[in-house]
Amino acid sequence: MRDFQKPGRSAVFAANGMAATSHPLAAAAAIDILKSGGNALDAAIAGGVLLGLCEPQMTGIGGDCFALISKPGEDVVAINGSGRAPAGASADRLREAGHETVPVHSADAVTIPGAIDAFARMSERWGKIGLADSLAPAIRYMDEGVPVAPRVAFDWAQQAETLQGAARDHYLKDGAAYGCGDLFALPGQAEVLRRIAKDGPRAFYEGEIAEDMLATLKTAGGTHSADDFAAVEATLGDPIEGSYKGVDLLEHPPNGQGATAILLLNILKRFDLAAMDPWGTERAHIEAEATKLAYDARNRFLSDPDHMSRLDHMLSDETAEQLAGLIDPKRAQRAVTQITEAVHKDTIYITVVDRDRMSVSLIYSIFHGFGSGLASEKFGILLQNRGAGFSLTEGNPNELAPGKRPMHTIIPGMLREGGAVTMPFGVMGGQYQSTGHARFLTNRVGFGLDPQAAIDAPRSFAQGTQLQVERGYASKVREELAEMGHEVVIPDGPIGGAQAILIHENGTLEGASDPRKDGAALGY
Repeated sequence: MRDFQKPGRSAVFAANGMAATSHPLAAAAAIDILKSGGNALDAAIAGGVLLGLCEPQMTGIGGDCFALISKPGEDVVAINGSGRAPAGASADRLREAGHETVPVHSADAVTIPGAIDAFARMSERWGKIGLADSLAPAIRYMDEGVPVAPRVAFDWAQQAETLQGAARDHYLKDGAAYGCGDLFALPGQAEVLRRIAKDGPRAFYEGEIAEDMLATLKTAGGTHSADDFAAVEATLGDPIEGSYKGVDLLEHPPNGQGATAILLLNILKRFDLAAMDPWGTERAHIEAEATKLAYDARNRFLSDPDHMSRLDHMLSDETAEQLAGLIDPKRAQRAVTQITEAVHKDTIYITVVDRDRMSVSLIYSIFHGFGSGLASEKFGILLQNRGAGFSLTEGNPNELAPGKRPMHTIIPGMLREGGAVTMPFGVMGGQYQSTGHARFLTNRVGFGLDPQAAIDAPRSFAQGTQLQVERGYASKVREELAEMGHEVVIPDGPIGGAQAILIHENGTLEGASDPRKDGAALGY
């Protein structure tokens, strides 16, 4: 239990249903869907799509999603709503132009958006009320507008300069970032959603809406075609699994980086974290060193599952044992490899549990802040830059190629105990997400923290050559880490965000939401 004399946030308890996400209006929309007879899947779509308006720098219908869906008595299903590179994509062309990485604010970084097809397929298979009713709250708010929240305004001011061309008309106010309390609307996207509600996802991938996106991409030098958009198809599969102290961790399989979280946990198992100060130097150091090694494996092996052959290697105990043996408990190693993606923190996560205890863990993103910075002229659809997750290194499993899905940082998670899912959860924050999953689980299971406390706790993250350490750590810890050889920095903003819903043995739901964001857990 938290100290009520100190600033903090209480967990939310409810019996019938719960939603937790990074904006309160989206959480409220999800709860309204549950109250009106929808299930967790219907509610997650409603809240998730609305977040494209509430947090436009983070997500939108021009992006991708991954989800884990659990129904009691059935196996958990993983939904891959990530898009592919266009048929005209060419790593050779970019290398010949002198690029070592895919330019993040170019048409070359734009993969075909997969989220809308995924939402439609999930709604058809698992939903109760139909896609049109799930989209209704977002349509209304996109027409009417929502006031800009504090964290959103903070991000907007930092990222507004990435907006190009028509995107500046749709996402700036008199040429400047929207500020806290300003009313922001997307009437063009309201019309898009109305057409999807009426005619299904083909209204997005074919006809006028697709032509609007293609015109923007063509003007920016893209190779995208109508055939690329018409070919979009979300896929279903099985999650991958790891465990920590008797608790199973379910992750989305590649091309998401969930395997990295499992590898990281497998390395950390080799150390007695529970004997360490949870917010002390030793734990931060061990986690940083394990992160470097796990992410190096990610960058070497992880890719589109059709092109990946080393998943078993990443998940094996033998690999974790060998990597753990490389860690010096007293000294920081130089960065094993320079992480190749650009720094970003832009993703949304929503989790919903309904009265029947269906659980949905959904993560939905346009990658960098405001994605590629490109938006379609008529409808204002921001186009993701997930193609920046490709490698341009010849022969790398994640090398850019036509029709290929890039390595993704976004990963939904679930915990399972005694054969039953007990907690859908997610951690936002781009690169941080695998480390965030491992830290949340070690906070929860290793140190016995309740979900809200596990989320609130200070974070550190080894990224590139630096060790980012939030201000929640004592200054002495930063000093000691620097003495061990870490290049310690305090990040400009918070590291990531998170939400979780714990399903207690007696059926009570406990929701937690990260104070690093504007969001909330709500129940009824």
